[in-house]
Amino acid sequence: MTVTEPAPQAGIDEPATPQPSRWGVDIPGLEGADLRPIKWQLYLSLVGLFLGALMGILQALERLDVNLYENVGLNTYYEGLTLHGVAMALVFTFTFANAFCSITTMRGLERPLNRAISNASMYCAWLGVALAAWAILANKATVLFTFYAPLQATPAFYIGAVLLVISTWLVLANMLLTLRGWRADNPGERVPLLAFVSIMTYLMWFVASLGIAIEALAFIIPWSFGWTTTVDPQFTRTLFWFTGHPIVYFWLLPIYVSWYMMLPKWVGGKLYSDGLTRIVFISFLLLVPVGVHHQFTDPGIPLSSKTIQWLLTFGIFFPSVVTAFTLFAALEQGAKKNGGTGYVAWIRKLPWGNPVVSGQLLAGIAFMLGGASGLINASYTVNIVVHNTAFIPGHFHLTVGTAVALSIMAISYWFVPYLTGKQLWGRKLAVAQTWLWLGGVFTFSRGLMQNGVEGQPRRTAVNSAIYSVDHPEWGIGNAMAGIGGTVMFISACIFFLVIIKTIYNSKRVEGTQIVPITEVEHGPHLNHFLLDRIGVWVGVAAVLCIVVYGELMLHYLPLQSVSKGIRLW
Repeated sequence: MTVTEPAPQAGIDEPATPQPSRWGVDIPGLEGADLRPIKWQLYLSLVGLFLGALMGILQALERLDVNLYENVGLNTYYEGLTLHGVAMALVFTFTFANAFCSITTMRGLERPLNRAISNASMYCAWLGVALAAWAILANKATVLFTFYAPLQATPAFYIGAVLLVISTWLVLANMLLTLRGWRADNPGERVPLLAFVSIMTYLMWFVASLGIAIEALAFIIPWSFGWTTTVDPQFTRTLFWFTGHPIVYFWLLPIYVSWYMMLPKWVGGKLYSDGLTRIVFISFLLLVPVGVHHQFTDPGIPLSSKTIQWLLTFGIFFPSVVTAFTLFAALEQGAKKNGGTGYVAWIRKLPWGNPVVSGQLLAGIAFMLGGASGLINASYTVNIVVHNTAFIPGHFHLTVGTAVALSIMAISYWFVPYLTGKQLWGRKLAVAQTWLWLGGVFTFSRGLMQNGVEGQPRRTAVNSAIYSVDHPEWGIGNAMAGIGGTVMFISACIFFLVIIKTIYNSKRVEGTQIVPITEVEHGPHLNHFLLDRIGVWVGVAAVLCIVVYGELMLHYLPLQSVSKGIRLW
């Protein structure tokens, strides 16, 4: 079922047209108990954002030579950095994806997911986060987001991370079980596009997550328990990065689901092509094996492997360019329906006063700059200059730190009313929050990128480093990072004010809540049936992973288990 006429969203603008539903939403057969685990996954996502933002302001202030870590009960800058990275990169993104893609799959297939599996996913996520949070806050897991040898955490941290990943696998199992039921009831029909892109997001992640699953279960957890005394650091690092780059896709693709399938609806436009959209999501599945570009400076990896990875990494630019074309076409179409004119002036006719739209549009602007800087990281020769410098966090705060984070905030402005039945509180304040975040991140990232080009290392408490006095040129960049990070923190506080006031708002939405699905201009076409062969594409992706990484892994045999654990506790 597709909503074909542009309509305001209940809880945001005017009430939507009522449709039959026992719970007041547009998914047939849905009951309140089906939404509870999804709601609590979203709330856990917001807990991750809250913890990440608290640690973020501490890191921003450190750039201004103000160290408050001990004042809040933390032992070191690196303990705070670990909490920031894990909360933002794992908890915030994973649990939002679990909640959001569960809803989009149900809406696309027009049937609820299995309630027991949804509850199991929710419990796994909360338990995993609790274990990992305890380990970090007890200062027994200061291993940063990139947890591989030789830094070693207490087993509870790794078990918590595994449970969080299992929560995502349970969501995928639920999706596939529901898809099987849909196929049985609709033989020979095309998989609805909204459900297709949601399921492909999780299939991509499942393939990608196998690297970190093998690393944790076969090597790191036994090593942390003391069942084995050493591991091969280079081999386990490579397993981590097999997941460590495509994890970026898992952060991004739920946002792509919104950008492709919902944002055009908000602005009054249409999605250009059903087939092209499916190709974009399939491309991310096929481009899973590109993690070695994070290891361009590592020894022991032959030039042949690095060359293959360099070429594959540039392939990621293809779906990004298609996305830019598709979104600009939909935005221009919607704006011109609202009276926009000219080659550029139509932008003014977009609904900038709607925080759902403004947040995602501004996130897209940041993503274009983040994508351009990503080409630098992908290039083998230029990467040598910026590798492990402050340039890297400057880059990914434009991508995951804004394209993803700001989009999630914007989506939450309709998603929370959808799940709670409460009207959005403080619409104008929410719009201001989106602009404030963009201004903050532009200042923050510019400072870090400048310092990175000038050689400042990443993941370092730079104002505590002895050598910082020899680099006065870092001063301006540090000031920009500190000021920009502070502005981002203020923006996050405004976001939480709006969301909390919405949850406890006495004003309920009227009518039926809808998932704002856009109309597709071209397709689906019957001659594109191959795009629906989900199993075929997963098989192709598996073969590519074996071929690309098989050549690399052969160079590590036999394994050199030499790393004993280094514990910072």
